[in-house]
Amino acid sequence: MRRSVLVCYDIADDKRLAKVLKTMKGFGDHLQFSIFECQFTQTDLLQCRHRLGQIIDHRKDQVLFVDLGPVEGRGDRVITALGRAYSPVDSPCIVVDGEED
Repeated sequence: MRRSVLVCYDIADDKRLAKVLKTMKGFGDHLQFSIFECQFTQTDLLQCRHRLGQIIDHRKDQVLFVDLGPVEGRGDRVITALGRAYSPVDSPCIVVDGEED
């Protein structure tokens, strides 16, 4: 059974942030800068957590998994907004690292 899960992240380093973003694009729909909606099986969820766990700094970064319930019987996705209207993220995100290597 698939479950809808919001994955929200706060990553302290731009290089790790870029890796997390690239990883998450393989798992779900990019809703906002650091928020994805995913339809996970239990195996998908474990795989996502494992991959992200290898990327993040567990002392500085945070990834939240918000279970929205089963996909089946949920109906259409409804997103409302306060302030600027919601629009799907269609353009690629570019992370600029101000530090020189």
